[in-house]
Amino acid sequence: MTFHTLGLSAPLLDAIDAMGYTMPTPIQAKAIPFIVKGTDVLGIAQTGTGKTAAFALPILEELLQFPKRPLPNAPRALILAPTRELAQQIFEAIEGFAQNTSIQSAVAYGGVSIVTQTKALEAGVDILVATPGRLMDHMRQKTVDLSRLECLVLDEADRMLDMGFVKDIRAILRYCPAEKQSILLSATMSAEIRGLARSMLHSPKVIEIAPNKDVALIEQTIYRVAQSRKRDLLRDLIVDNGWEQTLVFTRMKHA
Repeated sequence: MTFHTLGLSAPLLDAIDAMGYTMPTPIQAKAIPFIVKGTDVLGIAQTGTGKTAAFALPILEELLQFPKRPLPNAPRALILAPTRELAQQIFEAIEGFAQNTSIQSAVAYGGVSIVTQTKALEAGVDILVATPGRLMDHMRQKTVDLSRLECLVLDEADRMLDMGFVKDIRAILRYCPAEKQSILLSATMSAEIRGLARSMLHSPKVIEIAPNKDVALIEQTIYRVAQSRKRDLLRDLIVDNGWEQTLVFTRMKHA
């Protein structure tokens, strides 16, 4: 199976090719056809399996098939993510997929000025990517209107529940129209996720791809070394292993 067999339009296929995507991942191959049809979807898949493209591409396809001029403050699709980093990552992916279209998107998260986000919403966007807390800020300031929402996505829903966003999510759901497509994506199928799914999904297609029972994709090793030698060890590991991307956690900023 290729992306060309999933019912996507030429502008999206050209963008996919330009971004270096070749074969769809299992979650993409199974979810995209159902989301394109407007079906609610509950997707369970590990982090790093391509969930962003699994919902972003069919949403873009829907917007292309039924184009409308974006209204001020009233996005057609809303994607909620638990962290600013993930929200920005999703936004950048959507921008890449939509590069050959006129579809407008924006991202809203805390820790930065709300003014720029407010101006983007006032100009009108088709897709809004947001963290729950910052979206609630916009709702309180009446700078976003969810009454015309056509599609709602909760990405990494289990993390959002773990981070205490459940009250915000339920408040957001109350402002969304009943007649909309809903997509819930999670790495686990806990009782809390099942309850959230029951409250927001209607006759969903359940797609389960290698659920997270353990961290099978991560190899873990520990090195017991004196504090004074940590930097030298890190340097040697990077050089000797030829690591091109490394994420280092430190206790303090200046470290």
